[in-house]
Amino acid sequence: MKLDLDLFRRLCETPGVPGREERVRALIEKTVLGKAGGGMFDSSHVDNMGSLICTRKATKSARAKGSKPTTVLLAAHMDEIGFYVRHVDDHGHIWVNAAGGFDTRNLFASRVTVVTDGGDIHGVMNPGGKPIHISSDAERTKVPGVEEFFVDLGMAAADVKKKVKVGDYVVLNQPFMETPLKVVSKALDNRMACFVAIEALRRIERSGKKHAADIVVAFCTQEEVGLRGATTAANQVGADIGVGLDVNLACDTPGVPESQRVTKHGDGAAIMVQDSSMISDYRLVEELCSVAKKHRIPYQRAILARGGQDGAAIQRSGKGARCVALGAGTRYIHTTTEMIDKGDLEAVVELLTTWLPTIE
Repeated sequence: MKLDLDLFRRLCETPGVPGREERVRALIEKTVLGKAGGGMFDSSHVDNMGSLICTRKATKSARAKGSKPTTVLLAAHMDEIGFYVRHVDDHGHIWVNAAGGFDTRNLFASRVTVVTDGGDIHGVMNPGGKPIHISSDAERTKVPGVEEFFVDLGMAAADVKKKVKVGDYVVLNQPFMETPLKVVSKALDNRMACFVAIEALRRIERSGKKHAADIVVAFCTQEEVGLRGATTAANQVGADIGVGLDVNLACDTPGVPESQRVTKHGDGAAIMVQDSSMISDYRLVEELCSVAKKHRIPYQRAILARGGQDGAAIQRSGKGARCVALGAGTRYIHTTTEMIDKGDLEAVVELLTTWLPTIE
């Protein structure tokens, strides 16, 4: 089944920073709960944190008759890294506060979108300071902090003050791009997971595959600032098994030692053994590897020295849950040029589609 890359594009290009994911959520609701959803889920609700929690009930009995179905929770966060407006000065310059982690070396000369109550306004972001023609060597080598960057909308200061207020939010503005082998965009972290969850559940529904587990997908809020939406979602669901769907590092690029590449593009779905937030349940890791081998789905094991994902919130919720993390290796994470291999993306979707019906 062909990947719906137009949906992926729309997910990535829709703005939604931590705490302001409502436009992404609306797109997902329209996709999975409307006519296009085709019966993917039996019920859904939006919780107090803004996460969209969708449930697909078991379609066959578990092996032990009369037993309660296993509940599997897939966590896919909707938020992207971005900024909140913290000040508009008398010259119409907009100063921002980060919502999520940035390497400011990637922010120079960025196109941005300021999301206001009156609509989206496009502008540019740069740090304060002199241009190259009149700066010293020391000034040119300095890496500024986020607090030194401002947004210029190219408008009269009075108009900026009328249209933009403290608390409006800002996202980097870069269109989704497809190459013969890759997809490139802002916000692949983590619209990739939202897309994978939708595609996998679509395939299960359309194929008529039966499953003994209740499958819950939580499209979560505020992961980039501390797994916040997943924490409340996990406590509501009380899952037996949790899956953190998220991008993983693919450092298979110049300047990174091979031993630190984490994953490699083209080697398949990334099954996470350990990151700094969670150690995966070894039985789930082996299950996924076994299913991938049996069905000839390319995969790779991965360990990430630093970084975490929503599976950690599920693992520690309520009475605890067995958890694993799954995703696609992504180059240039937390930039506007995040890149995923199409074959790896297909492998993640197919592995999830194939594995979920095997859970008893």
